Amino acid sequence: MKQHRTLLAVFAAAVAMAACSSNEAASTDTSAAATASASTTSSAAPSGPVATPTGKVITVELNSDGQGNYFKPNEFEAHRGDVIRFTLKSGVHNVHFLADSNPGKTNLPPASDMLQLPDQTLDIPVNLAEGTYYFQCDPHAALGMKGHVKVED
Repeated sequence: MKQHRTLLAVFAAAVAMAACSSNEAASTDTSAAATASASTTSSAAPSGPVATPTGKVITVELNSDGQGNYFKPNEFEAHRGDVIRFTLKSGVHNVHFLADSNPGKTNLPPASDMLQLPDQTLDIPVNLAEGTYYFQCDPHAALGMKGHVKVED
């Protein structure tokens, strides 16, 4: 019986170590290439056809400082084929294009995971129809962390 418990404890420790090591590898790669790849192939990617980036990269900073919690810029213009690169500068934030705040709009990207490491990025290819789209940081929306992107062809 004692031998069975020892074997079970060794097995449990091996499983825990394997889970921790794979989780660590997944959470430490913040390179732009890895982030871009993940954002266009993971469940955080918009549904439907994904535009091949042919335009410019539009950088939007996510901030939390003495001025509050905010996107910089919080209003901008994009074109199909551009990529919106949300870059964490301070705090912990996410990006969410809410369906109920974008009535009638389709192909919205789902809410992102929380960005937690400075300079961590989230790339969203612009493959949306023409129009103005609302987005927010879920934990800080009530504090004014909201934005709009006007998409033009």
